[in-house]
Amino acid sequence: MITIAIGLSLILLLVILFLLFRIGTLASIFRGSTQRAAGTTKTSNRVNSTLLLLFLILGGAAFVWSFADSWDDMNQPLASVHGEWTDSLFWTTMIIIGIVFVITQVLLFFYSFKYQHKDNKRAYYYPHNNKLEIVWTMIPAVVMAILVFAGWKTWTKITSAAPEDAVVVEVMGKQFNWMVRYPGPDGKLGSAKYTLIDATNEFGVDFSDPNSKDDFMPRELHVPKGKPVLLKIRSRDVIHSVFMPHFRLKMDAVPGMPTKFWFVPTKTTAEMQNETGNPDFKYELACTEICGRGHFAMRFIVVVDEPEDYEAWLATQQPFIEQNPDLMAKFTNKAQASLEVEKKSETTEVVK
Repeated sequence: MITIAIGLSLILLLVILFLLFRIGTLASIFRGSTQRAAGTTKTSNRVNSTLLLLFLILGGAAFVWSFADSWDDMNQPLASVHGEWTDSLFWTTMIIIGIVFVITQVLLFFYSFKYQHKDNKRAYYYPHNNKLEIVWTMIPAVVMAILVFAGWKTWTKITSAAPEDAVVVEVMGKQFNWMVRYPGPDGKLGSAKYTLIDATNEFGVDFSDPNSKDDFMPRELHVPKGKPVLLKIRSRDVIHSVFMPHFRLKMDAVPGMPTKFWFVPTKTTAEMQNETGNPDFKYELACTEICGRGHFAMRFIVVVDEPEDYEAWLATQQPFIEQNPDLMAKFTNKAQASLEVEKKSETTEVVK
């Protein structure tokens, strides 16, 4: 707090000195002392132009240092096929925009210093030049068109239809955690209805659907290395967002509007632990949409296995319905009741 107070005091002092300086200049002008006003203006311009040049140099140095110091944090290790396309597009865009930014800012601050006020200098009047207008309009337009086309092409590849042999996983966000559901040996997810959601059946799965009998819901998201994985994403309440930084994967989870994203992981969790030198490294699924006071807790562990290890893990999973006998009895009774209603209906038709 003391450091902050001292800093604010210094800033306030500089502001006061600047205002006093300006008041002196205005007073000279009102008194008709043009000579003093001109001298004061000249000094003011010299000070401002020098400060602008110093700001360019010191600010540029600070930016370079900050960029280099944050490089590892900005560039998380890559672990998916499409991530290479995303990174390539991102850095191509950043390099082009960065070069233009540096050139324009250097010229802006340098010209402020070079063309500061001088009594014996007059501004050069240059009203218009059609060729110059065409050049500085066409070049940005062509460059931006190329970047937009490259982005569209990359996004089209990323969002194309998933391969038929993709591993399908349903990801559901709710306040404030993630849940995942896998199809069993039949490879098909059972249907789900929001009206069936309760404290036990949080997905709202309709277990009267035969495809849902072998669905299971683990506490970790496991995916095989080198195989396409299709995430079917939905939300149970408010907007959430699926974010897996190492896979360059981000897709919103919107209530009432299912979304999807598919990717191919290229490094197992063990390989990434070796690459990072961190034996505790874990891939993570996080929420990047502020969804309430418990938003910070929406984290889910993702494990990338070798294909054989993934198959072994699948073999150990037990269908959700078998882990909840009460739920099984509820849907069994419901199915029997429906069957009896159908039989009565058929009997009534025969009698008629």
